[in-house]
Amino acid sequence: MEETLKGVGQILLQALPTFFLILLLNQYLKAVFFGPLGRILAERSEATEGARRKAAESLARAESKAAAYEESLRAARNEIYREQEEVRRKWLEEQSAQILETRAKVDAMVKEAKAQLAAESDAAKATLEANSHMLADQIVQTILQRRAA
Repeated sequence: MEETLKGVGQILLQALPTFFLILLLNQYLKAVFFGPLGRILAERSEATEGARRKAAESLARAESKAAAYEESLRAARNEIYREQEEVRRKWLEEQSAQILETRAKVDAMVKEAKAQLAAESDAAKATLEANSHMLADQIVQTILQRRAA
């Protein structure tokens, strides 16, 4: 067994330079090849994810701006509708005021016309009464003159 252990020890002693050479090669590859490759892949991944994040942020900003635009458009429409309703209401009030004013004028004109008609009627009655007395006198005189003749 001792010989076997010596043989294994000899193999291990001969394998040590290869082991250290592999360790040195591993460290060299990590520093020269895998380190820069990892950094490049990380930068590439960051650039890709960064572009995706920026695109998502841009999309979110565009959506918020579109929502704000829609809200301002809705507010402007509501303001226009409110102004139109106010103008319509003022127009209706003015129209109602003009109708009331016209009715008052027409009522005044009707009262004036009635008063004038009543005055003319009274004057016509007075004239007819005066004329009827005068005509009655003329008829009486005519009849009396025919009898006398």
